[in-house]
Amino acid sequence: MSGNRTIPAVLTALIVVVLWLGTAQSALASDSFMDPQGPIAAVQKTHLVRATALILIAVIPVLVLVPLIALRYRRRAQSPAAYRPKWDFSPMLETAMWGVPVVIVALLSFYLWKATHRLDPYAAPFGDEPALRVQVVGLDWKWLFIYPDLGIATVGEFGVPTKQQVALTLTTDTVMQSFMVPALAGQIYAMPGMTTQLHLVADAPGQMQGENTQYNGRGFTKQKFQTVAMPPPDFDSWVDHVRQNGIVLDPSTYRTLAMRTDRDEVQNALGTAQMPDNALYFRLDDGDLFHSILGRYHNGQPLPQDQQPGTAQFGQEDKQ
Repeated sequence: MSGNRTIPAVLTALIVVVLWLGTAQSALASDSFMDPQGPIAAVQKTHLVRATALILIAVIPVLVLVPLIALRYRRRAQSPAAYRPKWDFSPMLETAMWGVPVVIVALLSFYLWKATHRLDPYAAPFGDEPALRVQVVGLDWKWLFIYPDLGIATVGEFGVPTKQQVALTLTTDTVMQSFMVPALAGQIYAMPGMTTQLHLVADAPGQMQGENTQYNGRGFTKQKFQTVAMPPPDFDSWVDHVRQNGIVLDPSTYRTLAMRTDRDEVQNALGTAQMPDNALYFRLDDGDLFHSILGRYHNGQPLPQDQQPGTAQFGQEDKQ
C-alpha cells in the first residue's frame, strides 16, 4: 500500500511546483523580477525560468522513476521481475545518466555566461538616450537619492522617467548595505568610501518597492522606498514639485538625516506639510554632496567616532 501512495505524492509535489512557477508573477506583484517592469528584470526572469526548466530535465525523471522502480522491483514472493545478480552495465542507461547532465551543465554554463555579460551592472546596455544620473547614499536606516543635474534629492521616494536609462552611483555613509529594486534590476552592494554602479530602465508607469537587503540593525525592516516610474512630462512636473516644496539639504540637515533613525523618525524630524507622509524632499545646497561624502573617507585619517554616521556617538552633542 505504501508504494501505491508514493506515486500520487510525487505527482502532487510536481503539480505544486508547476503551479508555483505559474502563479509567482501574480503573487509577487511588482515587488519581484517575476513580474518585471523593465528589460533588465525581464532578462533575469527569463534566465531563471530557462535554468529551472533545464534542471527539471534531470530532476523530474528521478522523482518519477525512483518510486516506480521501488514499486516494480519491491520484494515479494512471486515477483515478475527478472533476477540478474551479475548485471552491472547498460550502455543506454550509462549514456543517459552521464550524457544528459553533461548537456544540461553545458547549456547552463552557456546561458549563464550570456546573462552575466548582459546584466553587467556597470554596463549601459539598454537604450541609446543619455542616462539620468542619480547618486545613492545608504544611511541608517534610509536611502538618500541625489539628482545632481536637477538640483534635488529625496528620501523614501525614488522617481524615474519611463523609457529612459537611469545610471546609479552608490555608496554608504555607514555600514555596508545592499540596494535592490527587484522589479527593475538586480541587487548591488554599497560600502563607505567606495562606489558601485547600477543601471535600470522602467518600461511603463507604476510603483515598485526598493529596499536594503543587507541586515544593518534595528531599522533594517523599515529601510524601504517607493520607486515611482512616470512618463517624462510627469517626471518633469515631479522634479518641479520636489524643488518647490523641498527644504535645503545643507550640512546641518544632512547631519540630522545621517543619524541612526528610520524613515518614520526622520520624517518627524525633517518633514513638512508640503511633503508626502512617506517621503522627504530636498533642494541641493551643495551640488557636490556625494563626492564630499566619499572624500571624508580618503583623507588618510580614520573618522572620529562622533563624525561617523552609524556609530552610537554620532550626533550625541546635537541632542544635549
